[in-house]
Amino acid sequence: MAEAMPTAAAAEATGAAAVTVAPAGALAALGILVALAVLAAMLDGALTARADGASGGVVRPFTETARLMRQRRRSTVRPDAPLWRIGGAGLLVAAALMVAVVPLGGWAVADLDVGVVWFNAMDVVVWASVWLVGWGANSVPGLVGGYRFLAQALGYELPLMFALVAPAIAAGSLNLGRVAAAQEGLWFAVWMPVAFVVYLLGVAGFSVWGPLAPAIGTDIAGGARAELSGVDRLVFEAGRYALLAAGAAFAVPMFLGGGAGPGLPGWAWGLVKTVALLAVLVWLRRRLPALRPDTFLEAGWMVLLPAVLVQDLVVAVVTVWRS
Repeated sequence: MAEAMPTAAAAEATGAAAVTVAPAGALAALGILVALAVLAAMLDGALTARADGASGGVVRPFTETARLMRQRRRSTVRPDAPLWRIGGAGLLVAAALMVAVVPLGGWAVADLDVGVVWFNAMDVVVWASVWLVGWGANSVPGLVGGYRFLAQALGYELPLMFALVAPAIAAGSLNLGRVAAAQEGLWFAVWMPVAFVVYLLGVAGFSVWGPLAPAIGTDIAGGARAELSGVDRLVFEAGRYALLAAGAAFAVPMFLGGGAGPGLPGWAWGLVKTVALLAVLVWLRRRLPALRPDTFLEAGWMVLLPAVLVQDLVVAVVTVWRS
């Protein structure tokens, strides 16, 4: 391990492939993801308590965890229990696999040449997971929530895919370490603002968060999580926070310059940027109105998709001109 340290530093400095630290590093990456998810839940609890004029919001995630762990699991008539459980756990698995390709300084759990594509593939796993949660319950509210999520996902998935294309075009690579290194002097978020905003909307979409949370809404139709209780509900909610943290972490090498920054080592800057962006995503939850899935689907195809395609064209022209 000691001999690999200079190699990792060199990789970070030159933009070469990151040093792979799996499987031991996988445990550290998982621990960081859990810590970020807990931090997001604490901040969300604090903001919720403040909005309600209550106190003790920071500890609300822990009290809610204790309550759900004591709660008995409810069940519906003839549910598809295996699919129901797999769907809930799938959110946590997808989040863990997303961060596996994110470099932290000069290290990565899995330094894939197709890391950008891998992230998009894990987003598809989230599609399946939320759908299975709604379908497996054998319940009308759950099924309606599953369909809502699919309609919403159709609105953000293509724009998200093309938003991820823009940094890859500019860097000439699908490897996250090389994408981060290509931002020396100017972050991609600065001259690719459309792609960055669309990406953040995609993160809110697959986290079922903020304006894109009607799929788990509490209106008369219910939502995909309507029949979840006890540990099942806890796992689903933990998965949402973990996905939000994974999306923030992935944005750092894609749009925010990776670990570049003065005074601190690369891994520290990576964590600082991740926490800052995660805090913004949590804060925005109550600042934006909820969007109906059909309304968002129309906006996604008629507004977001053309806008991000124009962004890709601009990036391609600038990249060719520079070369």
